[in-house]
This record gives sequence, C-alpha cells and structure tokens, in this order.
Amino acid sequence: MSLAIIGGTGLTSLEGLEITRREVVRTPYGEPSTPLIHGSFKGYDITFLARHGYSHNIPPHQVNYRANIWALRHVGVQRVLAVAAVGGINEQYGPGRIAIPDQIIDYTHSRTTTFFDEDLSQVTHIDFTYPYDDELRSWLLRAAQEAGVDAVDGGTYGATQGPRLETAAEIKRMRQDGCDVVGMTGMPEAALAREAELPYAHCAVVANWGAGMESGQTLSMDDIRANLTRGMESVKMIIGSLAPKVL
Repeated sequence: MSLAIIGGTGLTSLEGLEITRREVVRTPYGEPSTPLIHGSFKGYDITFLARHGYSHNIPPHQVNYRANIWALRHVGVQRVLAVAAVGGINEQYGPGRIAIPDQIIDYTHSRTTTFFDEDLSQVTHIDFTYPYDDELRSWLLRAAQEAGVDAVDGGTYGATQGPRLETAAEIKRMRQDGCDVVGMTGMPEAALAREAELPYAHCAVVANWGAGMESGQTLSMDDIRANLTRGMESVKMIIGSLAPKVL
C-alpha cells in the first residue's frame, strides 16, 4: 500500500528519506504546495508533500488543499498520514505530546472545501461521522507504542482559520465545545481525503498551550520551536515503525 506523508509546520522535509525522484503534478485545481517527493524511508517507499511549501511560505488559509489531495490520489497513493503542529487546550495534551485525534470541529471559513461543487449530475454527500480512518489510526497508535512514544489516543481537533493564533476567549469557547487541540490545517484536508476515498489520519504534535491556558502567560515562539523539534523527532520514530505495517 502506497503511503503519503503530508508534512506541516516543523516537517517541511523528512530527514532520512532517500529521494528517488521529484514529480511535478498538474491538477484541475491548480498547483500543489510542492512537487511530490518520492523516496525510500528505512527501506520503504513513501511519497512526501510539504503542506506549506519547502520554505514554509504558504499560510494555512492559502494552502491549495484540493490540488494537494488530488495530486496524491493521481499518483496512486493509497493512504495519507497528515502531520501538523497544534496547540493543547486540554490537560492531557501538553507541549511535546503526540496526539492521534479521532474527531474534528471545523471553525474555518472562506476555504474551498469540496471537489463536488461544479459540473455535477447530482449532489454528492460523504459520510463524515468519523473523519479519520480507524485502521490507519490503530496502526499509528501501535507504531507509537513500538517506538516508545507516548501518544494520546483520540481527541477532537479544532480547525481554525489562521494565520493568527487564537484569543484566550476563543480557546475557552473551543474547550467548552469539546476540542482538545487546535490547529489551522485539519480542514478541509480531511474532508477532501474522504471525498477522494483516501484513508487519512492525523499525527498532531502539540507545540504549545492554547492561548490563556497558562494564566498570565503569552506564547513564546522560541518555546514553540523547541517543542516542535522534540515532537517531530517522535513523529519520525512513529513513521519508521508505521511503514512496515502499511507498506
């Protein structure tokens, strides 16, 4: 089974990936964030896509999610692991932790959210009751355990518009809504993967506490970068253990 990794903030390249070729894919929806990188990771074939571009210059609200997902499907990818930095808004999801969420609440707006919006012979709906693929989530959790990474099983990802970080009041509302982590790229990526019939799961790296979670404290970019560095090392360990299960 061909596996794609979509790398977010902190993972614009996959260290240890032996690149075999770069592929420029033209899509009906414009240009993907980057050419697709095909290569071998610990002996297994993987396709890598940097969601925000190699130089991290595409903000969350301007990512061409449709082009990215379409391109991966077009080249024959069969499963997608999305990696992203998030903020923790529940005590179990502190900085440096890895979470494998099982639900999403979408707070984004003004994004193109579907492939099914023009030249339709009929209206198309997808079942999105459970937005992440159960089998891929289970493999991720087992891979984390085998790699010695303490990953949180489950949780609700709150997807916000960005690129700004949230206010303390917004985080309070999201926590009341049942969110456990907050990020800016979870939607419409997950829904588009479902429309494309690509099993999709999320590996969320908690980079910081959400705004207002630490009384009187503001967010430190230095702390965020340090937590991301630590968390992404755990992600690479998980991917190394995951590959034999998926491929």
